[in-house]
Amino acid sequence: MTSRPEPPLSLAERKRLLVADELSEAALQLLARTGFDAVTVDEIVAAAGVSKRTFFRYFASKEDVVVRFLADMGAGIHAELAARPAGEPPSVALRHAVWVPMGACAADHSERALHVVRLILRTPALHARFLERQAQWRDEMAAELVRRAGPAAGTAGLRPRLTAGMALTAFDAVLQRWSDSDGTADPAALMDEAFAVIAPALDGDGAGP
Repeated sequence: MTSRPEPPLSLAERKRLLVADELSEAALQLLARTGFDAVTVDEIVAAAGVSKRTFFRYFASKEDVVVRFLADMGAGIHAELAARPAGEPPSVALRHAVWVPMGACAADHSERALHVVRLILRTPALHARFLERQAQWRDEMAAELVRRAGPAAGTAGLRPRLTAGMALTAFDAVLQRWSDSDGTADPAALMDEAFAVIAPALDGDGAGP
């Protein structure tokens, strides 16, 4: 079954997305540069050149700015996994999927991505939201793995959730190592190393419960 194409966005919707993107970018840059606890909403709106009322039209709090960033990461992972060729080994499909946000970070030569990653990993409240989002990503990825396996595989017991969880653990390890290296470590090499370790488990024959 082929999915229906998404209807085109209206002009008003495109404008809303543009404003939200601009607000998010200004906020993330300020938060990453100054620190989450040190920045106020007033400072964010001043940096973005909008009113406080406009900010709260798009975000409930400054934490919500980072949550939106995380939501975009999750959407990229899921979309890539869904688009991988049928029959591709899980380790290959999942490696490509979790590389989407990591590759975006690596491609940002302004160090903005590195600062945002550090902000999330080193701010307890934001790290908690990151882990909360990852639990959602795991469930979505597990459902996609079941779909890819086809109806003959059934729900495959615990394997889809465990497989998705291992892929996200590898992603976390690479993200942390890249952050700790001040962005000097090669994220692609780190990702290859991580998936070389877990690939045998991801591509197992499914024996057991």
